[in-house]
Amino acid sequence: MENLKAYIESGVLELYVLGDLSPEETLRVEEMASQYPEVGDEIAAIERAMERYAMQNALQPSPDVETRLFEKLGLNEFEDDLNVQPEPIYTEEAKIIRLDGSDGKVRVLRYALVACIALLIISTVALFITYNKLNAAHDQIASLSLDKQKFAGVVSKLEFENQGLGNMAAMADSKEWATIRMAGQAFSPASKMKVYWNKKDKSVLINYVAMDLPKTDAEHEYQLWALVNGKPVSLGVFGKIDSTHNEAVVKMQAIQEAQAFAVTLEPMGGSVNPTMDKLTVMGGV
Repeated sequence: MENLKAYIESGVLELYVLGDLSPEETLRVEEMASQYPEVGDEIAAIERAMERYAMQNALQPSPDVETRLFEKLGLNEFEDDLNVQPEPIYTEEAKIIRLDGSDGKVRVLRYALVACIALLIISTVALFITYNKLNAAHDQIASLSLDKQKFAGVVSKLEFENQGLGNMAAMADSKEWATIRMAGQAFSPASKMKVYWNKKDKSVLINYVAMDLPKTDAEHEYQLWALVNGKPVSLGVFGKIDSTHNEAVVKMQAIQEAQAFAVTLEPMGGSVNPTMDKLTVMGGV
């Protein structure tokens, strides 16, 4: 009870009646009034005291002041049109009513302003959260799309290699095909490659899966040669294995006789004679 008495005597209730408290402080006073009848009684007593003070100190303005006031407010013409005589604003009852009404409107406007600000803050926070979630979803979609592309590339490469390995196995089991293993030369010692030569129809195949050659630039490609009676014979050009190839095994030009096969690096379109200082791989039959 001592705390309640100190609260009542603190002056906060007078500020509440005058409408000079913040929304939070006003809400706190109203909560106290609902919990403790003493606080509500004190608020009513303060309001009655202010009403009595207003009535005791009310001053009646002169007719001239009233006329100028109505002119400033632009009410003379409005009253003439409606032919209505306003209630004198200097009566004590009118002063009390207008005081209470103004105070009530100020409180309502304050609550409305606080509510609008709170709603704006909540909307801004919700918009920020939604924006972050959309960005996160966009990043996840982009990541999934990239993973899908990588997976498709891996599947395509596996299918390509499986096709090449299958062809290699089939040709190895067949007695018609001879496998020529070509080893790296001085130009590229680590290179290797296989050529398949059909003994019956004399066709020549190269297998990209079993090929390990340096990658070519835009101005060069590889050329396959057959050594026939000591002379090189061109069997066509081909590029290094990359994503543009759809076939693991590629058919080159047929050759009736050959003692060896070789590959050189040549300008695009091939050469009439092999460039021997760019001899990449070679293997005898």
